[in-house]
Amino acid sequence: MAAAMRGLLEHRRAVAAFNFIQLEVAEAIVAGAEAAGHPVVLQLSQNAVAFHGGLAPAATAALRLAEGASVPVVVHLDHATEEALIDEALALGVPSVMYDAAYLPDAENVARTAAVVERAHAVGAWVEAELGEVGGKGAHSPGVRTNVDDAVAFVAATGVDALAVAVGSEHAMRERSASLDEGLIRSLAARVPAPLVLHGSSGVSDAGIEGAITAGMRKINIGTHLNAVLTGVVRAELDRDPSVIDPRAYLRPARDAVTAEVARLVRRISGAA
Repeated sequence: MAAAMRGLLEHRRAVAAFNFIQLEVAEAIVAGAEAAGHPVVLQLSQNAVAFHGGLAPAATAALRLAEGASVPVVVHLDHATEEALIDEALALGVPSVMYDAAYLPDAENVARTAAVVERAHAVGAWVEAELGEVGGKGAHSPGVRTNVDDAVAFVAATGVDALAVAVGSEHAMRERSASLDEGLIRSLAARVPAPLVLHGSSGVSDAGIEGAITAGMRKINIGTHLNAVLTGVVRAELDRDPSVIDPRAYLRPARDAVTAEVARLVRRISGAA
């Protein structure tokens, strides 16, 4: 299973990774990747799992969408803090997981992450992680930056396959105004022996994403931005015809809009814009 993610990252400058909550968004992510003609990572976070009341329905749907896609699609469990949830994902056949122990003290983060990596690698799965909190702030909070030496040591101690690093982006940003530290990205890419992951990319402009990829980022995570696209179209459709009650009337154009935006971003991230 790890070969699936490794294959996405080989021979291309970066891969686009999109989070979904609703099935319609998952469908749009796959359709957008197919329209662009490039692979994609289809991500389901622990928060999204909680919204659905369990992992299996949404993860199974994502796996089926991936199986039927005309381009490579890797399903990924994002930001899982519960080891039991990771074990459930691995049992379902999810080929890529992120164990997020950033809230733990550094030593415990390393120990638990290494244990998750051992279990995941035993079934051929890929593991992404991130470093612990800095000064009481999460790894993607304002002002936090990843230390290069710490990153090198963390990867060596845990054996993770990919590392999310803090370089200036933040989660859940609604404006694309984040300023990334490209010098730090270059330093990390030169020394960290694992692909680098940019979380919070919804808050980064197209030019900023381009700069991050050129500097060495290999996986670009986007979630909030697609939610904004979807919700904007739904609001417009309901305003246009307040009598509508069939959700297909507003979800179909919203799904189409997300598909178009995914295709545009996949082309840019994959270097085919």
